[in-house]
Amino acid sequence: MRDAVLAVERFGLGPKPGQVAKIGRDARGWLTTALSAPAPTLAGPDGGAKVLATMLRLANSDAEALARVGRAEARPIFVADVTVRMRAAVQSDTGVDERLVHFWSNHFTVSTTKRLIAPTVGAFEREAIRPHVFGRFADMLFAAVTHPAMLVYLDNFVSIGPDSLAGRRRGRALNENLGREVLELHTLGVSGGYTQSDVQGLAQILTGWGIRREEDGSPGATVFRDVTHQPGSKTLLGKTYGEGGEAELKAALSDLARHPSTARHIATKLTRHYVADQPPAAVVDRVARRFLETDGDLRQVMLTLAASPEVWATAWPKVKPPHDLVAAIMRMLDLGETALGRIPAVLQGFDQMTWSARSPAGWGDTAADWIAPEALMKRIEFGDQVARRVPVQDSRDLATRLFGEALAPATRFAVDHAESATASLALLLASPEVQRR
Repeated sequence: MRDAVLAVERFGLGPKPGQVAKIGRDARGWLTTALSAPAPTLAGPDGGAKVLATMLRLANSDAEALARVGRAEARPIFVADVTVRMRAAVQSDTGVDERLVHFWSNHFTVSTTKRLIAPTVGAFEREAIRPHVFGRFADMLFAAVTHPAMLVYLDNFVSIGPDSLAGRRRGRALNENLGREVLELHTLGVSGGYTQSDVQGLAQILTGWGIRREEDGSPGATVFRDVTHQPGSKTLLGKTYGEGGEAELKAALSDLARHPSTARHIATKLTRHYVADQPPAAVVDRVARRFLETDGDLRQVMLTLAASPEVWATAWPKVKPPHDLVAAIMRMLDLGETALGRIPAVLQGFDQMTWSARSPAGWGDTAADWIAPEALMKRIEFGDQVARRVPVQDSRDLATRLFGEALAPATRFAVDHAESATASLALLLASPEVQRR
């Protein structure tokens, strides 16, 4: 049963009562089946794109009206998206699919630190990430880079080629933000071998990709405009891309997706996320090689990672970020709609509000990012609050149904000998089996 717990904790979002017993001795078969599932779809609130278009119009003209639209229209969409996302995490049978969505959404971070995109961040994850978590990395890369949320978050919607028709008329400059982050964060990595001239080359290729205005059809959707696209050939990583309009970006991103530095960057991040804060070199090599062999087939990459013996060697090497901890507790206690309504406030209290990372690099993925003394106290206090509110009569039975024989003797002793049912549950929620994975 140890391997069953490892599978559902390390690759999922924590066990539901009885799930480990159901998995039984075939943990690796269970995980292979979970990683062979269809891409996880999700319905969400409508209207976000239109609200985005309205907010973009108001951003430079009417701050008071912009604030009203933000409160009355954008925030309700954002809160609904946060709730829908957590519901999917809690209700997922395996948790494996939703965990992958969260990983890739963080890899391609768009953040409501730029408040204009609040009504579209949920749509970004549904439209650019979910369809591709078991597909090709190149397809996810293109979908993420050209989504309205990303184009606004990293300012590409205001980037104009200096030699384009619009550039010559307005004297507007190139914006390099998206080009830089695609190279540094999304593909090659900070040590991936690119230079400032490559950032400029990709930024030129990205010109023309913007957002439809309110007066256009489909306001808030992505549009390619020749009038703002830098004309002529561009050079990226030593390769020249001839003038091709919007096709230039597809070609450039496809090449970046196949680059050996991208394979290593992705393999390192996946291994750090699923195996250990210090990614074992053998696993990184294995996963990077599979990434290149399969042209970035993310299902095959994950199956290779799951088959690595290092994955099954050590229990509880990773600390759960607050979002995943909350999801795990909701899964184990079968908390429903009432609890879901409190999720935005809970995550805000943990300083990990969904889609609100402080930089394009996303949330950190090591223990050091999440267990400073103050953060550790918040975890303990949250567990105490849950234990007082949730009517669990026998935490000893719950612990067995969740973790079986994998429950550590120290945890078993603490849960069994607590002074009350509330204290017993609080101790279980503070245990390594719940706090780590």
